[in-house]
Amino acid sequence: MSTGHDVLDVVGIGIGPANLSLAALLAAESSELNVAFLDRKPHFGWHSGLMLPDAQMQVHYLKDLVTPVDPTNPFSFTAFLVATKRFYRLLVTGRSKVPRREFEQYCRWAAERIPNLRFGVEVREVTWNGELFVVHTDQGVLHARNVVSGTGLVPRLPSFATGHDPQEVFHASTLLDVPRTFAGRRVAVVGGGQSGAEVVHHLLTSPDRPASIVWGTSRSNLLPLDDSPFVDELFVPNYSRYFHGLPAKRRMELVDEQKMASDGVSVSLLEAIYHRLYDLEMLEGEERPCRMLLGHSLTTVDKTPTGLLTRWMPGAGAEVGHEVDVVICATGYRHGLPRPLHGLPRHLREAMCGDDGEITVRPDFSLDWEGPQDRRMYVQNAARHSFGVADPNLSLLAWRSATIANSVLGYERYDVGEVGAVLDWTSSADSDVALTF
Repeated sequence: MSTGHDVLDVVGIGIGPANLSLAALLAAESSELNVAFLDRKPHFGWHSGLMLPDAQMQVHYLKDLVTPVDPTNPFSFTAFLVATKRFYRLLVTGRSKVPRREFEQYCRWAAERIPNLRFGVEVREVTWNGELFVVHTDQGVLHARNVVSGTGLVPRLPSFATGHDPQEVFHASTLLDVPRTFAGRRVAVVGGGQSGAEVVHHLLTSPDRPASIVWGTSRSNLLPLDDSPFVDELFVPNYSRYFHGLPAKRRMELVDEQKMASDGVSVSLLEAIYHRLYDLEMLEGEERPCRMLLGHSLTTVDKTPTGLLTRWMPGAGAEVGHEVDVVICATGYRHGLPRPLHGLPRHLREAMCGDDGEITVRPDFSLDWEGPQDRRMYVQNAARHSFGVADPNLSLLAWRSATIANSVLGYERYDVGEVGAVLDWTSSADSDVALTF
């Protein structure tokens, strides 16, 4: 890697689907821009710790890296299907949502072909020298006019889970990172969202199935993903643009109200778990292979001579205790200023909103800072309280990248304007949502 002072137009930090999408769009502008995307991994990988065999995507496969804004781009999912001789096979399946492993295969295929991607390079810090961003890596220093952080979200590990043997208490995102066996063991799964459900389904169908499972969630039930047609229009550009213009307090309220549009469990997965439990109990005669604690929050995990004592507190009533051998925390991810940007001016960290300390983001996904307007720091997957529940979702992946690309280029290379929709999002006098059909 060059350690000189050649100035790059864009340095992308992290190569997940978000920055891979941006790299795919900017590849068409290679004559105009000098860019580099960096990732510490040796090759492309996406949620490898949770790449469970039966995990399915929750979005249509055409919501890929590029298609919604650039359908003729050579790095589209359709191009991948044709290149891998599976186009007709997929159509015959009738699927609109593909296995998560297939989407990762697609991203890896694209990563092997998109120029200016550098794997095996760790970004340690980004600083500002008064004129340019200085990107410090383990292989030298790069100077850039713009940086785009796409490092992903940080797993949220609750306080009760810290200080324990990581083989016994760990975040679900690391489930497959190391060899593990659960045969004959007692397992607690914390969290009633999609990840928690995927972990439980995996445990129930695994050849080394645990002796018992305790599945606890603070939610009142195992709530399904709300992907009905009108709710799905929260995941079109029109709504994200409207949402960004609302007062901060209203945005925070809406994120909470619309949680099940992004954090519910796929109905097909809930059905698969229910069917599996029926088969185990009714057909195979097993007694309660999975005990569910609805409306319960795990408060403590204490080591005992024979395992781990987990204590669960209901919304009302007495505390419940279960001794287990393993605790898997499907407890979500922490939003906020991406780690590589922590070395930048202090006022960036103060521009926060939301309980997670989320950052204030401009309409072009750049941070609101006091530096030169032609020097920008963009963030991907870090603006839920600025753009709504769709921000960490793949649905607007290409639209967000196109918005960033237009901002970097200084002109509208990609159409990111209004799209056809049933719902019209307008602001009323009190900034509440008004819908016109």
